[in-house]
Amino acid sequence: MQRIHLIGICGTAMGTVAAMLKARGHDVRGSDQNVYPPMSDFLRQQGVTLLEGYRPEHISPELDMVVVGNAISRGNPELEEVLDRKIRYCSLPEIIRDHFLWGSRSVVIAGTHGKTTTTSLTGWLLTHGGADPSVFIGGIAENFEGSYRIGGGREFVIEGDEYDSAFFDKTAKFLKYLPDIAVVNNIEFDHADIYPDLDAIRLAFRRFVNLVPRRGLLLLGADNADALALKEFARCRIETFGLGNGATWQAHDLAVSTTATAFNVRRDGKPVGAFEVPMLGAYNVRNALAAIAVGAAVGLSPDTMAEGLRKFRGVRRRMEHRGTADGVMVYDDFAHHPTAIEETLTGVRSAHPARRIWAIFEPRSATSCRRIFQEDFSRALSKADRVILPAVFRSSLPEDQRLDAEQLVRELKASGVDARFIPATDAIVNTVSREARDGDLVIVMSNGGFDNIHQKLLDALNARAAR
Repeated sequence: MQRIHLIGICGTAMGTVAAMLKARGHDVRGSDQNVYPPMSDFLRQQGVTLLEGYRPEHISPELDMVVVGNAISRGNPELEEVLDRKIRYCSLPEIIRDHFLWGSRSVVIAGTHGKTTTTSLTGWLLTHGGADPSVFIGGIAENFEGSYRIGGGREFVIEGDEYDSAFFDKTAKFLKYLPDIAVVNNIEFDHADIYPDLDAIRLAFRRFVNLVPRRGLLLLGADNADALALKEFARCRIETFGLGNGATWQAHDLAVSTTATAFNVRRDGKPVGAFEVPMLGAYNVRNALAAIAVGAAVGLSPDTMAEGLRKFRGVRRRMEHRGTADGVMVYDDFAHHPTAIEETLTGVRSAHPARRIWAIFEPRSATSCRRIFQEDFSRALSKADRVILPAVFRSSLPEDQRLDAEQLVRELKASGVDARFIPATDAIVNTVSREARDGDLVIVMSNGGFDNIHQKLLDALNARAAR
């Protein structure tokens, strides 16, 4: 048993790792500036000790290891105490590697988009198929009712994030995850606060695939040119997956209903079977196809995987239905990159061609706040019938680099979309609750809490129905 302290414990990934370490029998505690639900409640339920605020006295002599979150920088009182006293410390991906991955068959799910969903799908298919994997997810998978699973099997399915590791290590987290099976769904420019351009991201992914051992397996998204280009940098077996001809694993004959997408699968041109995933759109079929390819590598049968996919319950904040009020359906979606927004809206449109779609998008992430994506957001949001943008969230970027939400609204209007710039959340709620009609779908897209706008919308719509 080790005594482990985590600085910045209330982040989703840090909290999840704390719970996993506790489940393995370690004495785990951690501190954060703002200890609040739901993560604080979750950690206390797991038996993890929470300390409010960052204080030097939290770094006590009996500690064996301190895990430093990547949001922690020099000047933090606890970090300074660790450095002064030369207490052993590491990053989040290092603690995962050292405590969970050396003895496992690592299945690392990477890519700009779809990581969380694909990791959840893969972990669930292996669980349903009896492989009893361990799973680490950057979100809440409904089948696991949480963001992790500790299993007794050989496989460890982990979401491979390309974000940086710690203040002392600016390389991608996934470079520590020892991939035996690696999935790269797609590659696009993202994380503009860490990477200067797309070439820097390409380099990180080239280094990642170069880690797969010669007896390992690399699965590449065939519908994305940059993902497919990684072929030349790998020294292992390679398979591809996608919707186009030529992919090792090809999904075809997609049929979208209001709640699911059915599709057939070929492997090297030969029929594998019919599948259905309870999610919308071609992008989710690609995610499911990657999970099927991993399942086959582990030894699962097509019938077992088809049954598992039908029983998949989704991922929180990925087109999560938050409720219906006065005939208006409200969804919460994590999409914040223009490609993810476009794919989400296209998938919804394919399932509901006759319904009016509202897109309420909060530019909040380090990437989505940047003007470099102005045209991409205009193209992506044009897939909706009505668009509302608030002010860019607390961006410290210079004005000439910051996304211009008002200009974006003007561009959307010029293309025929009913778009509006409404800075305040309450004003957005008032507008939507006044104008939305029976049958409308309202999709709220943000990587943050967005002032709990989803519940405010439902409350306002319910109040409208009661009048």
